[in-house]
Amino acid sequence: MATKEQYQPDTSEFETRERAFEKNIQVTRMAESVRLALMVVALLAGLTIVGTSANTLSVYDKTHVSTDFLLPLSGVWPSEFDLRPTIALVTCGTIIAITSAIALIASKASSIRYNPLIHSTVSCIASAICLIAGLVGTSFYYGVNRSDTVFSLQAWTCQFSHVPMTQAPHWGALCKESKAALYLTVMIIPLEVLVLGFSAYVSSAEKKQLVIRERKGSPAMS
Repeated sequence: MATKEQYQPDTSEFETRERAFEKNIQVTRMAESVRLALMVVALLAGLTIVGTSANTLSVYDKTHVSTDFLLPLSGVWPSEFDLRPTIALVTCGTIIAITSAIALIASKASSIRYNPLIHSTVSCIASAICLIAGLVGTSFYYGVNRSDTVFSLQAWTCQFSHVPMTQAPHWGALCKESKAALYLTVMIIPLEVLVLGFSAYVSSAEKKQLVIRERKGSPAMS
């Protein structure tokens, strides 16, 4: 008498989907790690921009005196001086640092981290703010620095960077600090574009993973 064959469920397709799902999770985690690393770089860059720009302003304030006073340092700075580019770098650097710090903290908060919509919104808004700050700081700096009649801090200090100074202001150091702040602000632009790209990818992947998890947990899929 022939025995009835027992039904053997085909698990190969299920296992393939599971492996693909796990691989997708791993790739998403890697992308999220890269995004967080880039945000840390943006935070450090923002702090450096603020530190270097603020220091150049501090040196200027300490060594600048009116030409009405017959003092040794009265002639080291021009009578007409435009501090707006440096002030713009301090402002934009502060915005970048604070926004990056808030975004990093938000990424670690469970109430935000495990909500794809809120998480992606916070990440994209933070990156957009930093990107705009970088664009504004860079464009403002180069726009004002084109003037042939009024000097900026970088233009003046770099003009005399080869002149040795035994006391403040040390032109070479101030020139390097001004350039470092400017170059880091320029670097923020492509950096935040990358962060936006990774944020968009992570957001899309997390939403898909959430849908798959919900389907797995639904009675219809059990």
